[in-house]
Amino acid sequence: MHFRGSRMTKTIGYRDWRWQALLWHHVFLLWTTVDAQTRYSIPEELKQGSVVGNLAKDLSLGLSEIFERKLRVASEAGKQYFSVDAGKGELLVNDRIDREALCGQSASCVLPLQVVVENPLRSHRIEVEIKDINDNSPRFLTDEINLKIPELVAVGTRFPLESAEDPDVGGNSLKSYTILKNDYFSLKFKTEKNGLTAPELVLEKSLDRENMSIHQLLITALDGGNPVKSGTCKIIIHVLDINDNVPIFDEKEYKLSLKENSTKGTFVLKVKASDIDHGVNSEIKYSFGSRTAEAVLSTFEIDEQTGQIVLKGELDYETFPSYLIDITAKDKGVPEMEGHCRLQLNIEDINDNAPEIILTSKPSPVREDAPSGTVVALISVKDIDSGDNGKVTLQLPKSSPFALKPTFAKSFELVTNGALDRERVSEYKIEITATDSGSPPLSSKKMISVSITDVNDNPPVFSQSSYNVYLKENGVAGSILYSVSACDLDAGQNAKVSYSIVDSKVHDVSVSSYVYMNSENGSIYSMHSFDYEKVKVFHIQVQAKDQGSPSLSTNATVHVFILDQNDNAPAVIYPSPHAASHLRVPRTAKAGHLVTKVTAVDADSGHNAWISYKVSEATDASLFTVSVYTGEVRTKRAVSEHDDSSQRLLVEVQDDGEAVQSATVTLSILLEDGVSEPMLELRHKVSEPSKTSGTITLYLIVSLASVSVLSLVTLLVLAVKCLRSSGSDASCCMRRTHCDEDKKPNRNLHIQLNSDGPIKYVEVLGGDVMSQSHSFRSCMSPMSEYSDFTLVKPSSTTDFKEVISVLDASLPDSTWTFESQQVSTEFYTN
Repeated sequence: MHFRGSRMTKTIGYRDWRWQALLWHHVFLLWTTVDAQTRYSIPEELKQGSVVGNLAKDLSLGLSEIFERKLRVASEAGKQYFSVDAGKGELLVNDRIDREALCGQSASCVLPLQVVVENPLRSHRIEVEIKDINDNSPRFLTDEINLKIPELVAVGTRFPLESAEDPDVGGNSLKSYTILKNDYFSLKFKTEKNGLTAPELVLEKSLDRENMSIHQLLITALDGGNPVKSGTCKIIIHVLDINDNVPIFDEKEYKLSLKENSTKGTFVLKVKASDIDHGVNSEIKYSFGSRTAEAVLSTFEIDEQTGQIVLKGELDYETFPSYLIDITAKDKGVPEMEGHCRLQLNIEDINDNAPEIILTSKPSPVREDAPSGTVVALISVKDIDSGDNGKVTLQLPKSSPFALKPTFAKSFELVTNGALDRERVSEYKIEITATDSGSPPLSSKKMISVSITDVNDNPPVFSQSSYNVYLKENGVAGSILYSVSACDLDAGQNAKVSYSIVDSKVHDVSVSSYVYMNSENGSIYSMHSFDYEKVKVFHIQVQAKDQGSPSLSTNATVHVFILDQNDNAPAVIYPSPHAASHLRVPRTAKAGHLVTKVTAVDADSGHNAWISYKVSEATDASLFTVSVYTGEVRTKRAVSEHDDSSQRLLVEVQDDGEAVQSATVTLSILLEDGVSEPMLELRHKVSEPSKTSGTITLYLIVSLASVSVLSLVTLLVLAVKCLRSSGSDASCCMRRTHCDEDKKPNRNLHIQLNSDGPIKYVEVLGGDVMSQSHSFRSCMSPMSEYSDFTLVKPSSTTDFKEVISVLDASLPDSTWTFESQQVSTEFYTN
């Protein structure tokens, strides 16, 4: 123990029993005559529950008096760092004590405590001195320092370096710096006016940029603790050419003071530097150092032309009692040269005892559906003044949906006072103003943030209610078709949207066999390559669902239209390209004599299915010609005796697609004297209309009418299925009605007659793009009196059973095949 006047100091762990015996008598006299003050000394960072001292013993209280006289400790630091063991009367550490957080780098750190006992009521003031331990390593503000040094700088030139910081004090504070040994630089130290040591880099050997343009060093800062702690910083030196004089300030260090209540725009200082170079190399611009802290940049500004420093922010002595500002003067030479100086600015405190607002409890997040009167936070106020100057009133902004409800002296509850909507305002910044009754009154403000927690009250919303996707056939399986997106105004899990496909049928097959969907980003991918000839259009019902409880969802429809590509070459049906046969033509044949008819079909649609015929090669190009559109092969002139008896004709069949696809067929023609019986019979039938041509025409018209009726029935069936699948979803019904109005079925009948009367060409165009389509073509062989009808690829054989049965009954010798789902019916007759 040490006594100095009326103060009594006890150091934990120190026991000098030789002095205690001599001093107890004086202690007793001191306590009986004056109001004693006890002081303990402990290191920082003691564990919770560590014993500081025997408070009851030092206050001469028995163990029974601890409880009876209600011994308690009140901290004046604003936080209860200590407590009293009611059983032993010992003062214990109640919370973590960080000396650097409490006292910064002050040489002395003392926490005052007030000890109160009752019966009789009496208070004692004790102090606890917090001693520093080496719990912080030196640290540089940056990990890397970049210096630009001209190669002509003289040996011995010093370059100020960034100082390291160590929050510890005394023997544990920053003590020295070292760098790795090298040939060019050494480390010197300079003692600042404030007593701190600043490192400087000293050039020991002339630089040669051509020899080495970059030097890399490592500076280490060491403290005086045991064990020693250190921090490092990398120094990169760029050697520059030319401009060889640095600007020099009038003073290396400026020192001045500024009052805390100085207003924005207050003049602080005007620095001056000069450069002995000429021209551009002597023009100087001023700036703060490259490693200047943000607190300095937000508070001060410097005019780069004049070097005048003014205040642009507010000063607060309690936050920053002083500023150490690095100032740089750069010339405009190439390369730039810069000089440095420092400004030591001390802030003068003023007496501004304004009311203080204390949050007894932090604001709790509030649900957006919370009722009025819900308690958000507990608030209290204090003012160290007395009388009217200590009477405080609190105010909230009038537009705030919150109110202050008094509870007891200088304590309030912050409660809700209106409806909340997180989607409109997710966080409130509530400014509470405390004003005392002094003259003039002083006031303070405190901003409290109250966050509004989300309730799942908004479903996801798609960017569109429906999407149209146009996709070329024969795409790569697994390629992306489209990406839908939906947003949710809620937050967190309530706003997290997942995507899925609502199960539906496409041609009685689940839509999931056609496409799949990424549940996270809404991208739709194909499961396989699409074939326009099989599927022209289908619909995908997609759903966006949030992760709230209960979850909310929204549906949208994606219409996928398959676009036809010219991926099928024409196929020759007659004559068969695989069966060798010879056509016979009499030498008496005149110009226009029908030799045969080449018939081909194309599984594509539209322009891709338009077929044309041409002669590619011929034994005699002047003898035969082929009709571009019908494929009829006729003589161009009369056959002469000089023509070769064996003629070869290569007919090329092309479609109208891009790129064009084609097929060829070779015709072998024999020129003979006389006419065979089959050819005479054929000519007779060609010259005279068939007796059954009228009957065939009637059957064809009946067949076309049947197809139209079946198409309408198909549309009705599809509409009923859609209604059943949509259920009672009113929005779906509205969208479907709109689509039906835009896509009304259409039927167009085109009949082309030849000069002899029978039907030459019949085409039926019709059906909406949303329904299945059909294509019929009739291909007549010139070698038969009956036509070979071709029904090309129907989309549904069930839809055409009646048509086929009618045509089979009417034309028993007809040959039927299937082609594509083209909305076209074509019949050719000769």
